[in-house]
Amino acid sequence: MNNQSTGSTTGGRGKVAVLGAGSWGTAFSIVLADGGNDVTLWARREEVAATINSERENSDYLRGIQLPPSVGATSDVEKALSGADLVVLATPSQTLRENLTTWAPFIEPDAVMVSLMKGVELGTLNRMSEVIHQVTDAGPERIAVISGPNLAKEIARREPAASVVACEDEDVAKMLQARCHSAAFRPYSSVDVLGCELGGAYKNVVGLGVGMAVGLGFGDNTTASLITRGLAETARLAMKLGANPLTLMGLAGLGDLVATCSSPLSRNRSFGEKLGQGMTTEEIYASTRQVAEGAKSCSSLRALAEQSGCDAPIANYVDEVVGGRMTATEMMDTMLARDTKPEMD
Repeated sequence: MNNQSTGSTTGGRGKVAVLGAGSWGTAFSIVLADGGNDVTLWARREEVAATINSERENSDYLRGIQLPPSVGATSDVEKALSGADLVVLATPSQTLRENLTTWAPFIEPDAVMVSLMKGVELGTLNRMSEVIHQVTDAGPERIAVISGPNLAKEIARREPAASVVACEDEDVAKMLQARCHSAAFRPYSSVDVLGCELGGAYKNVVGLGVGMAVGLGFGDNTTASLITRGLAETARLAMKLGANPLTLMGLAGLGDLVATCSSPLSRNRSFGEKLGQGMTTEEIYASTRQVAEGAKSCSSLRALAEQSGCDAPIANYVDEVVGGRMTATEMMDTMLARDTKPEMD
């Protein structure tokens, strides 16, 4: 695969607004354009939008990757949303409520809103679909999520990838599946919004833990153990809250977890590596413009697990390290010293 357009599978089908011109929002704009949609990418900074329109690339986040002709950019959110029957939300999780409150009056009354975000809101412990409903009063048939192994740079390069499109309304999920299906991107449909969101949020926390182990110099046995126990921890919480356990065995669970924990392209794993090497959370934030969602959501997921009565040692200890109350070395020592339980627990 290369950076040339792979073309549409079914032809043009409407206007899409993608709100958020970071790496994943920009990469998904390419997916949507290849699926035959006219895409308007909203960027907060006017100079980013101007560069995308004139140079045909987002040099801040995906330098060297050419955007298709059917992707345009603007810093005017009202212009981006006008006439869009599909609104893709690609901002950091913790800013969604504030942003969406401003954007909601400009969203078309029947538009379907799709979350690309993988986090749990601080304080409220709400998933992103819940925030969308609370702010817009949209019903479940207008709220969807996309989750899976979504390393933005690989998808922008059109390397073969698959993901899950979830909406409680199966017909809407299948419509979205068709809208983002291209020669390089294979979406599967699901009605398990809860499972997809929890899998997407929790894998970031596990990715931080794996990154810490790598930063400490540990090898594959350690990381494989963390990935496996992280999947068990995610499944415990998801099932307690009512998710389909099979979701966690698929792309939105195991698939996303493996990609995040294994790839140096993963922001969360990279963030964890720096913690393992002795940097503080504040030092890491100061060194990059990329957002590691796990660092923001680990305390929310820890609180959600506690509220649900679920044992969540990885979320607990990762939150301690991110909060500066424990070192990565202490985390590993403490986890190893825990009482052992049956494998299927």
